[in-house]
Amino acid sequence: MDAFHFIAQGDAISKAVAILLLLMSVASWVVILLKAWSLRRASGDVARSTATFWQSANVEAGLQQATAFDRSSLVSPLIAASQTVANSANQTQTTLAQAGDKAQQLTRVLRDALHNIINQLNFGQVLLATVGSTAPFVGLLGTVWGIYHALTNISGAGQMTMAQVSGPVGEALVMTAAGLVVAIPAVLAYNVFGRTIGRIEADLEGFASDLRELMLHKLS
Repeated sequence: MDAFHFIAQGDAISKAVAILLLLMSVASWVVILLKAWSLRRASGDVARSTATFWQSANVEAGLQQATAFDRSSLVSPLIAASQTVANSANQTQTTLAQAGDKAQQLTRVLRDALHNIINQLNFGQVLLATVGSTAPFVGLLGTVWGIYHALTNISGAGQMTMAQVSGPVGEALVMTAAGLVVAIPAVLAYNVFGRTIGRIEADLEGFASDLRELMLHKLS
């Protein structure tokens, strides 16, 4: 008798818990693999894109050069947002977005662009946090229900021995272990990715601040 036998012999709740843990594991590993690849690429892209931009002769050329390296579209939206303010410098105000001085407009458009980029970087983090925090409890639910179900069946058989109890209870405890196996990779990945995202976010915030000062100097 093993865990697969326990699941096969279990009732609807035991099977539902096992299926839920399997789905949580698959979803978290898909996110882990995708984010590991995308964040690794994003780290290099941000460094190359910003370095290329500052080595360009002007903002327009810098945008073209940065876009060539910015495969994840993390740097070019900031440059494009700042250009919208520069291009509207001589236009008549027609919307509230054009109200205020250019410093305020630059702050607003760069902040909005940066928020969109950060949301893009944080994609999947909520799922990893949810799996990491709930999978152990889902596994514990399967264990408690499995032990209850096993003891109910054993008590109905009459005489109870240690051998009769240890097998079903041991199989039920596998559900707790399964919950931990699902949760631990999700928690570790969430923490590692959070640190990487924080580093990329700091680089982008620094670039946005420098870009704002550059555009204000050009507009003055």
